[in-house]
Amino acid sequence: MRVSHLQPARLAFAALIAAGLSPALVAQQPASDANIVVEGQLQPDPATMSKGPEVKGIISARSTDRIRITTADGTSTVVSFNETTRIKGSSNLFGGKRAKPGPDALLNGLPVTVKTLQAGDMLLASQISFRSSDYKTAAMIRTGTAEQFAEQSAATEALRGRMGDIDKYNVKATTNVYFDTGRWALSPQAKSELCAAASQAEATDNALMLVVGYTDSVGSEEYNQTLSEKRAGAVINYLQQACRWKPYRMLTPTGMAESDPLASNDTDEGKAQNRRVAVNILVSKSVDGL
Repeated sequence: MRVSHLQPARLAFAALIAAGLSPALVAQQPASDANIVVEGQLQPDPATMSKGPEVKGIISARSTDRIRITTADGTSTVVSFNETTRIKGSSNLFGGKRAKPGPDALLNGLPVTVKTLQAGDMLLASQISFRSSDYKTAAMIRTGTAEQFAEQSAATEALRGRMGDIDKYNVKATTNVYFDTGRWALSPQAKSELCAAASQAEATDNALMLVVGYTDSVGSEEYNQTLSEKRAGAVINYLQQACRWKPYRMLTPTGMAESDPLASNDTDEGKAQNRRVAVNILVSKSVDGL
């Protein structure tokens, strides 16, 4: 694990600003992910469909009748739902034992387990289930009231708008985790280091996390952009699901491809250092030291 205390002048985030990429909370999806494009595909009769895969992950986008689920390995799956879909939460979470959650409960940022039916490439949810604690967190993100976030003043400030300037934040520490060539799966060492970083952030008053993925120079620009995003997605999912870092204290993961290398891409050793995800612990300057 490489942990360093960085000076603002050395921050690699200038690339974010130059590219017009302003990090934001996970609950506030990028414009390209805000809606799932529906092209009028008719849903088949569930009775004619076969059993599909079980999908576990976080809802990263939704439309009227579809949700996109991002899994722990960084991949995304689009699943349809309709009036036959059973949406299952805690029995007393929605106003009593008889009350059942509806489609409005499927909030961005909500970890879910989805049982599916399949017809060709289409997946239809037969059941979507989630934990009450996860729903309360996702609902907290959505409403973002001052009372709910009284103990998370830095997160509250971030919820009120996208971060336009990294200079608003102090970087307390950075942890880099590394990947094999072309891979985005987390090693046992990386998993241990991520939870250690989460513990360090938890001990830092008003801390947020910014996760940025990178690659070496092997492959096309388009391939490396996708790969860096998958690496960042894998890290942010593990931090939230295994290390229990709260989603509302996480800024949107960003993929930066092969930009800002730590070492030369002319050697195998240098490439290994560049195949990384940087987990940055940030504190808003407005609350730092409170």
